[in-house]
Amino acid sequence: MARGSAGESVLSKHLRVLDVFDALRPFLTLAEISDAAALAPSTAHRLVAELEREGLLERLPDRSYRLGVRLWEFASRTPGALGLRELARPWMNAVHSRITQHTQLGVLNGLDVLFIERMSTRGAVVNATLIGGRIPLAVSSSGLVLLAHAGDDVVSEVIRAGWTRHTRHTLSDGAALRDRLRRVRADGSAVMDGHIYEESRGIAVPVFGPHGGVYAALSVVVPVEEASPAGAIEMLVVAAAGITRSLSDAYLSGLVAAPDGSPTGIGPLVSTSLATVEYFAKRGEQSAGERPLR
Repeated sequence: MARGSAGESVLSKHLRVLDVFDALRPFLTLAEISDAAALAPSTAHRLVAELEREGLLERLPDRSYRLGVRLWEFASRTPGALGLRELARPWMNAVHSRITQHTQLGVLNGLDVLFIERMSTRGAVVNATLIGGRIPLAVSSSGLVLLAHAGDDVVSEVIRAGWTRHTRHTLSDGAALRDRLRRVRADGSAVMDGHIYEESRGIAVPVFGPHGGVYAALSVVVPVEEASPAGAIEMLVVAAAGITRSLSDAYLSGLVAAPDGSPTGIGPLVSTSLATVEYFAKRGEQSAGERPLR
């Protein structure tokens, strides 16, 4: 892969441009992109032009830019996240109707928990992320649930990387993290009071995949002053079990190689009719010279 004079790959620079867009900054000018990405104006101009040409950025009439629809197209082909969201949504709705604060679904991504679905109300307590947002594993209830079921190598990497202490309640070091992970495994849930925001409590449970591995974390964020978290944990456990059953039903055995039992080995989640699946399977058998539908 081509690299610049400072050793950074061209791809990394493109990603640096895309990373400057977020929920609070969905529209940016070229100058704002250059400043936020710490790129020379000429470099930013070239990279933005390339991304626009490929449909990854779109230029608006006022000459500002936004993320392109083609990124959504790529994300829609991801075998896990979008199908998981659709399968989990009815169960999340059931929890959210009772909790009326924040209900969210997160997956492990590097050293972070990536939130792929979230339901909230206007009057809810502060929550530190949005859909598509990330939080370091060590500081959130969802992150602790995912980390508790990850390999020790991941835990060690999290400890080496470190994390920001947001409040006096945030876990302080690796020893405290390992101790809390043992408790999460023993309890089957994680409860974190004020670890990111003093007045917010995160409660999370694991969502298991069809073959036993932890596929995601289902969580709620509620006010710290609420009563015992036992009721919320019970609701989350029931909903997580329902999502697991939906995952098992959606897993189409025989279409892919047998998984090895790990979450990354689980086959595609196909949220459509079996007749449609068969149609696309037949399309895959077409002649090599014919371009498949996407």
